[in-house]
Amino acid sequence: MSDLNKPCIICVAITGSLPRKANNPAVPITITEQVESTHAAFEAGASIVHAHVRNDDETPTSDPDKFAKLQEGLLKHCPGMIIQFSTGGRSGAGKERGAMLSLKPDMASLSVGSNNFPTRIYENAPDLVDWLAREMITHNVKPEIEAFDLSHIHQAALMHKDGRIKDTPYIQFVMGVKNAMPADKDVFDYYVKTVKRLSPNSQWCAAGIGPNQIILNEWSVAAGGHARTGLEDNVRIDKDTLAPSNAALVKRVTDLCEKYERPVANWREARTMLGLD
Repeated sequence: MSDLNKPCIICVAITGSLPRKANNPAVPITITEQVESTHAAFEAGASIVHAHVRNDDETPTSDPDKFAKLQEGLLKHCPGMIIQFSTGGRSGAGKERGAMLSLKPDMASLSVGSNNFPTRIYENAPDLVDWLAREMITHNVKPEIEAFDLSHIHQAALMHKDGRIKDTPYIQFVMGVKNAMPADKDVFDYYVKTVKRLSPNSQWCAAGIGPNQIILNEWSVAAGGHARTGLEDNVRIDKDTLAPSNAALVKRVTDLCEKYERPVANWREARTMLGLD
């Protein structure tokens, strides 16, 4: 199957770490809101949900009980959808970041190196990365490698080669974070080339932050990759219009798939491509 005939997996990142009042009223915060928003995005064409959870004051948390409640709701209302939990650093520190892995979600994010964020360093020390990777193997959780830098693609390939990543990596390029890798088409093309060279059996996707979201969506769809969208990364349709929902952002990607004559992967196809069936 050529890359352009391959069904496009759409991941929806439903909520991040910013307070809703400073972000967009459509951002789901409570477990009920997150389940409802995910269900609408699932119906619109998303087959992966990337999830954080929040405390009552909207601050992000790694509380396994909240992740368990979210997982229960997603399994009930979005049957078959791939559930991916975030182990990112904004909702915890150290091993606290992997506290929910024992719930055995289908997938979890794994950042394999550090980089700069807008106002801080996103720290992913080697010993923490190795511990998170071991926990994912222990609980049969497939990692999604979040590549904020070219070195992270190299590191993912090395970790797969030496057994720290059990399954073929699923690699996501993250572009457009302030102080990190900008949304640069030449860099994007080289990322794709590097994945195909170092990890030829890997599936890959891309995420663009803020206004770069739709740009990375289009580059990915046009190049035969997969796409991440959602209110975690971007809260606008354009500079004058707030996105009304996660489903609306998913619809933008399905429109791109139609433009480039790419089928949209359903959850069964996504599970097969990612080795989760």
